[in-house]
Amino acid sequence: MTIQTSPRSDVVPYPMPPTAAGDAGRPDNPAVSDPGTVFRDLFAYAADAGERSVLFWDTLRQRADNMLAHERAGKPPLLDFDHEVLADARRFERPVNYLLLRVTHAGDDCLDDCLDPSKPPVVILDPRAGHGPGIGGFKRESEVGVALHQGHPVYFVAFTPEPMPGQTLADVLHALRRFVEEVAKRHPGSAPILYGNCQAGWAVTLLAADCAGLTGPTILNGTPLSYWAGEPGVNPMRIAAGFEGGTWLTHLLADLGDGRFDGAWLVQNFEGLKPESVWEKHANLYVAVDTERQRFLDFERWWNGFFFLSREEILAIVENLFVGDRLEQGRLRICDGCHADLRRIRNPVVIFASYGDNITPPHQALGWIPAVYADTPDLKAAGQRIVYLVNSHVGHLGIFVSAKVARLEHRAILQSLPRIEALPPGLYEMRIDNPTGDPDCSADAFEVRFEERQVSDIRFARADDAFQRVRQLSEVNEKFYRTFASPWVRAFTTPWSAAALEWLHPMRASRYLLSEGFLPWMRGIHLLADGIAAHRHPAAPDNPFRVREAGFIADAAEAIASARRLRDSAFERIFDTTYGRSALFPSLNTVHPSPAPPEAGTVASASPAPEMTEAFSEERAASAAQ
Repeated sequence: MTIQTSPRSDVVPYPMPPTAAGDAGRPDNPAVSDPGTVFRDLFAYAADAGERSVLFWDTLRQRADNMLAHERAGKPPLLDFDHEVLADARRFERPVNYLLLRVTHAGDDCLDDCLDPSKPPVVILDPRAGHGPGIGGFKRESEVGVALHQGHPVYFVAFTPEPMPGQTLADVLHALRRFVEEVAKRHPGSAPILYGNCQAGWAVTLLAADCAGLTGPTILNGTPLSYWAGEPGVNPMRIAAGFEGGTWLTHLLADLGDGRFDGAWLVQNFEGLKPESVWEKHANLYVAVDTERQRFLDFERWWNGFFFLSREEILAIVENLFVGDRLEQGRLRICDGCHADLRRIRNPVVIFASYGDNITPPHQALGWIPAVYADTPDLKAAGQRIVYLVNSHVGHLGIFVSAKVARLEHRAILQSLPRIEALPPGLYEMRIDNPTGDPDCSADAFEVRFEERQVSDIRFARADDAFQRVRQLSEVNEKFYRTFASPWVRAFTTPWSAAALEWLHPMRASRYLLSEGFLPWMRGIHLLADGIAAHRHPAAPDNPFRVREAGFIADAAEAIASARRLRDSAFERIFDTTYGRSALFPSLNTVHPSPAPPEAGTVASASPAPEMTEAFSEERAASAAQ
């Protein structure tokens, strides 16, 4: 098992022209000395660039209009499949804003006639991390589509934009358990297969680790479970709390939102994590607006649908998971008398991570295993089967969104679940050998192997002492804010002030201000774009000015990425200076070990295995060379 990083893969870079065409822009090419040729190329490029500029801004106008239309419609799930509501948790005795949906149609096809009743149902849970539901099924080639194609009945867990007043994390988990029980009743004798994407993955893990447990296979896609893990300088999100002083800022934002935490703040954090990706996304739209417009709009409709969490939920998440890291320590309390203990999980677990995922790197997806199980015999003695699959390059969203990933990795996982359930206890790496390179190849054209691994193979270097100090500082700041500041902030906050802050948030304002409703002259852009689209005059791909444009875009992306790498390295050094061994806070230098988790055995050492460190360096060097 080795770890590497690679550039974002879900944004297709502007293709460079062939060598022969590229030579047209070289100074020693005679064509360059011909003023007529230069003028024709310049005129063709200027006309093309002007037309693309109008189409680009019209696409942003359409994005704004789509966003406002989605708001007015109540932000329904963006599923590309017809569905019916089976259970509405807003009507439970402990109400939460979750819905259980059953997929009924794929286009004009009724699924009741083509599903295999002998196959277990698949329940897909989408992440509630700032966006709305639908990323697992907003196009046909998706997790939902693959499961339907395999003949599985498919259920989808969605949620509404507004949380129920005062709903807690425990309330959400109780509702999710009732959903799973409802699906199990509809399919007696077949334990549901649970798909958890990102945040939904750790929610499913909490269900499997609580006192009741789960029985069906659980597939965790890009799911963080070891929140303090990560590569210094590459995964800066894990150290953010050290600069914010812990959870108090989250509490303040929820108070200013009148008891609701705006998911737009989370999405803003994601964009700030890799700012070059924002540049590449818009540059890719500009250079290929004729073909990329619809794909851009489809994705942005989901990306810009910001949902809310309750104050109680977000504080429990930040305090216990991202800052406290209490899940892998077995100290996360679900309810009175019940803690989430990862050693209690008995259902097979499949972990899907990626080397190119900078939001949930393999460190965070897999690092909990050596923290919970001392060694491989300990894991086997617990009767657990854990299988992990690591993609070589796809980004975080690509794990759920990429059509190629859905058609190969997710298809292979579903087809291999009977074999996984039959494996003896242990740790395995799932390897897919596909010599054809075609994600749509038949099942007999690729081979799935399960290679046994040791727990020591995935033991990463960690700096738990520093994060313990951050947690202690966070608890001090949170107690101070909760006692002395929060009552005053709540007293002066009104629904009107919360709504004003909501619509003034830069993530929203930067979008909707380009709509026709806010800028009337965008109507002119719309009309002009319609005329241009009907009579486009694109420049030739080998136009030397387009070649130079591609070079400028690539150089700008690299400059932004270089600045981001410098920023991340500086933050790491400041964090290490502030909270590391020579911390600036002497009162926090003495770190008391966390109590052992309930019914847990020995927690593994956090020191890295030598073979892991060596392999990691090799993969990082290879990635840099690419």
